[in-house]
Order: sequence, then C-alpha cells, then structure tokens
Amino acid sequence: MSTITREPAVLRPDQIDAHDRGGGARTIPLVQPDTGATCFINGITEFGPGAKIPFHSHNCEESVMLLSGHAFLDYEGKTQELKPLDTTFIPPNISHRFRNMSETEPMKIFWTYASVNATRTLTETGETRPIAAERKV
Repeated sequence: MSTITREPAVLRPDQIDAHDRGGGARTIPLVQPDTGATCFINGITEFGPGAKIPFHSHNCEESVMLLSGHAFLDYEGKTQELKPLDTTFIPPNISHRFRNMSETEPMKIFWTYASVNATRTLTETGETRPIAAERKV
C-alpha cells in the first residue's frame, strides 16, 4: 500500500495488484483513500468471457463506463446493452449487476463511487461490505 498523499498522483493499472472478485471478475483499485481521496473512489474491473457479478446495491451514487467489450447492465427487471464508452449513472440503493455478454472476449469497466465510504450490499444475502475492504481480500 502506498502512503497517503495530498499531491497529484499518476496511477498505473498495469503496476497495481488486482484482486479476484469471484465469478470471473477481478478489480484493480485506483483512486482510494490511501491515495489521498476524500470524496470519491474509482477503479477498473475486468470480466472474463461470460462473467457476471451478483446483484448488489451501494450506499452512494455510482457511475460505470464500459472501457472495452460488450456488456449488459441489469437493474429493476430491466436490461440495458452497453458498448464501449457508454457510461451509466446508478442512484444509491438500486440493485444491479454487470454481465459480459461475450462468451469469448473479455470486458472491462471503469467505476466511480461518490463516497470514500462506499459499501456493496449483496441483494441475495443482505451482506454489506465496504468497497475499500474488498482490495484486502
């Protein structure tokens, strides 16, 4: 872990350890509190072919940009197809998930949460965890 800084920083995803999210997804944390962030956090999640993450919600606003591949965003019984550079806005407490619609190609998203204290609550179990704790798994 780097030391907390209030200086500008350049973060290089290819030099940051990713952690396995399960289900064929892995996350690279970028701007985080230990980088010096006080208002938001962000990172990249990579999905293998056909991968999806479980339905979940957050305690704050989230925005996701599809960097590469093709994806589905599922929420409230609806499905939206995403192509590269499509960007989502998801209000707090809305159950949703992202899926890689390709069975052969990877997919990559860039996410931002509007709080350094963002949490993820799994819809199926009700389990809640801080997003920041996930990178320590």
